[in-house]
Amino acid sequence: MGDSSDSVSIAIDMVPFGGKEFLVKTSRGSLSVFVCGDQEKPALITYPDVALNYMSCFQGLFVCPDADSLLLQNFCIYHIDAPGHESFLQLGANVISSDVPLLSVVDLADQVAEVLDFFGLERVLCLGVTAGAYILTLFAMKYTERVLGLILVSPVCKAPTWTEWLYNKVLMNLLYFYGMCGVLKECLLQRYFSKELRNGMHGAESEIVQACLKLLDERRSPNVMRFLQAINRRHDLTDDLKKLQCKTLVFVGDCSPFHAESVHMSTKIGRKNCTLVEVKACGSLVTEEHPLAMLVPMEFFLMEFGFQRQAHIGSSSSNGSNPSSPSSIAPELLSPEGLGIKLKPIKTRAASSY
Repeated sequence: MGDSSDSVSIAIDMVPFGGKEFLVKTSRGSLSVFVCGDQEKPALITYPDVALNYMSCFQGLFVCPDADSLLLQNFCIYHIDAPGHESFLQLGANVISSDVPLLSVVDLADQVAEVLDFFGLERVLCLGVTAGAYILTLFAMKYTERVLGLILVSPVCKAPTWTEWLYNKVLMNLLYFYGMCGVLKECLLQRYFSKELRNGMHGAESEIVQACLKLLDERRSPNVMRFLQAINRRHDLTDDLKKLQCKTLVFVGDCSPFHAESVHMSTKIGRKNCTLVEVKACGSLVTEEHPLAMLVPMEFFLMEFGFQRQAHIGSSSSNGSNPSSPSSIAPELLSPEGLGIKLKPIKTRAASSY
């Protein structure tokens, strides 16, 4: 790992994940990386969507039941936030100076490579959501030898349509003139969550929306605007998707505004290297809205790389097996319908599904 002169390391005690937050200096500016787990273990890196950080984008997944035995026991997690989106370093997350050049999506992908260099990581698994999924896909294309596999949530791969481009320009104008105002937050909630969740039709689950709103209030508007500008200038990756050399797992909510593009992306990668999981009654942010629907597909995906669910310490099972493992769960609970998901092959000759 790089020496202390190249970064700032801050230990965090009162956080849900435990761990340590680093402010890593790269050739394209500094960014926050929250490290959770034993750094001797294989690495899983994450990258969140626009205006989110690891707390607001991945907390639901990593604190849900069985995430510990599947993810935290197998990996050291490196949560990379977009520049200026620090969470527990928030008091030190100054507004990025207007004198600092705007970063492109290529710059952001190159920053990921520099983070890996700093921590001495060779090959990693990647987990990204929408804009973060685009950044990690671009990273996987540019640094093919460094990516073992991709887990993408509601990803995009095309250049923005004129409609999206104009919509994002409106959001950037709101950020510039009004900051993180109510109208802007409502637009972002529509990007992240299904209508049912936003309207509180799931009862207690509306707490997810309230927690997200609270975390959005902490964002520095000019920094969010910079990330949105980079994503609004993204280029089309479609023609190069078949060049991806790693296995890919794509999740998308069927209520996501990016549903069609995520399905398109999965098709272009091809059935040989990609599995598509559609989550019913869910928006883009599957990691927060329906994280339980991700666990079993992720478990089978990770098995392809030799990772197994680890038994819970102190398990009461007499044979030492994990009671939550696929082999010991009732078969009906593992069905796509029971999980609230649809598993689809990417391309078939007949209209069939898993």
